[in-house]
Amino acid sequence: MSDFFAHESSYVDKGAVIGRGTSIWHFSHIMPGAVLGEDCTLGQNVFVQSNVIIGAHCKIQNNVSIYEGVILEDYVFCGPSMVFTNIRDPRCKYPQRGSEFYIRTLVREGASIGANATVVCGNTIGRHAFIGSGAVVTGDVPDYALMMGVPARRKGWICECGEILPDPGGTVKCARCGIAYHIDRSGRLVSDVQG
Repeated sequence: MSDFFAHESSYVDKGAVIGRGTSIWHFSHIMPGAVLGEDCTLGQNVFVQSNVIIGAHCKIQNNVSIYEGVILEDYVFCGPSMVFTNIRDPRCKYPQRGSEFYIRTLVREGASIGANATVVCGNTIGRHAFIGSGAVVTGDVPDYALMMGVPARRKGWICECGEILPDPGGTVKCARCGIAYHIDRSGRLVSDVQG
């Protein structure tokens, strides 16, 4: 008896590592060599390619494909039908198959990616950043950034809990959870909670 749940219509290939308490729903496919952490939820029609690493407590909504080269840290949310890429210049006539061609994408702890957003490979999405629905990420995203548009641009700052923060002049405190933040010398938002 396994310590994770996989719906009878899903495929978990031999050699995939699935954490305790993880749920894999209808028509999903996890390939050999993929690693999923504890207490993750994968919705309907999710594909996880070999050598992908997914941290603990992640939620992957319906119709998301996570290709080799993508790393999700803990508590990452991937909204319905959002898209990852792993090759910058795909051509059918000049195929690029194999790990040596795949460009790494890192999604840091607690980040959320909205429905139908696209994350172009080779970029890092910072801790607790929030990518709006339909946005196209073409560069690195700072921690706590609220990103919207095509291409995605920072439209503000967002708390770890998901509350949009007022533009900080010095220190700003989240109205929902009370975490305090300030802008550092490099112009990035930093939590005053050390951990």
